[in-house]
Amino acid sequence: MDWKYSDLCFKDFPGAKKYWDWRRLFDEMSGSIDGVMVATADHTHALIAAHALTLGKHVYCQKPLTHSVYESRLLTKLAAKYKVATQMGNQGNSSDGVRQLCEWIWNNEIGDIREVHAWTDRPIWPQGVSRPTNVMTAPKTLNWDLFIGPAPTRPYNEVYTPWNWRGWWDFGTGAFGDMACHVMDPIYRTLKLGYPDKVRGSSTRINTESAPQAETVEFSFPARENLSKLALPPVKVHWYDGGLLPNLSDLLPEGENLMADGLGGCLFIGSKDTLMCGCGGYNPRLLSGRKPDVKPYLRRIPGGSVFYPDGPHEQDWIRAAKESPDSRIQGTSNFAYSGPFQRNGDARCSRNPVFRV
Repeated sequence: MDWKYSDLCFKDFPGAKKYWDWRRLFDEMSGSIDGVMVATADHTHALIAAHALTLGKHVYCQKPLTHSVYESRLLTKLAAKYKVATQMGNQGNSSDGVRQLCEWIWNNEIGDIREVHAWTDRPIWPQGVSRPTNVMTAPKTLNWDLFIGPAPTRPYNEVYTPWNWRGWWDFGTGAFGDMACHVMDPIYRTLKLGYPDKVRGSSTRINTESAPQAETVEFSFPARENLSKLALPPVKVHWYDGGLLPNLSDLLPEGENLMADGLGGCLFIGSKDTLMCGCGGYNPRLLSGRKPDVKPYLRRIPGGSVFYPDGPHEQDWIRAAKESPDSRIQGTSNFAYSGPFQRNGDARCSRNPVFRV
């Protein structure tokens, strides 16, 4: 839709055919492509991904997966119906950090967890602002009508794109929609969270055009089924963005930089210790300074890209696989996994690995 912004990608793939309109691409190329990567603005993710799924194409969709809850439910149903490989672009959560964090927490290294805090440095684009009134002419490299897509029509203004569309409700999902899928994924994964039973939020001044400049959100989750070594009692998860941060001076060392790991982080407060990590589970560490008594249990098979659990939590991983809508479990013999979208032959690069036996 914006060929100037896409120029770097065009240079990486000089032989690729270019289309303004993704619908025409599917009309002309559906018989010769196997999969689709969706990296447009949030409000068009679901349209493109859903169409690809109905054509039987594998889909890698950048986060946030969709622009609304309805769209997420629709894609979930379509992925189950058409049985193709699907993955959302939570790249940071495909690293070793989040799996190491799982090992520590599931081994009861910090005890029962009833409180978690998560934060981000976003937004780094305009939010909390009103719609501009001046009308501009769209550059020739941008097809403004196609960018608008399913959103209500509005005149072009340079404040919307590139990049800054994230802060506008018609096109993006604000700081929370952009970053919570990265920052909070380790919380959902380790604590087996489902739907909250209560949500309470507070923000700076709001309007109907763009997300607030800053906000805090408190999620209350009910108890879940206990793991082999860890109880899963009710837990409150607190979210902060727009420069707001947890006020936990009694827990955090003096001068602790909560943005030292980059895009944000998490603080798991347990009954025995407190664990801190960066965005996507990066660089997990215990604030007590103690070394966790956990041996790595994912070991690589020489010459291959398959990993087998090699520790006390094999059943926890198998249970996680069975609960995942993207998983395929067959048989009951040795457990392993590999990802549909691997990088450098490393199965751990898959955000939602397909499990196989």
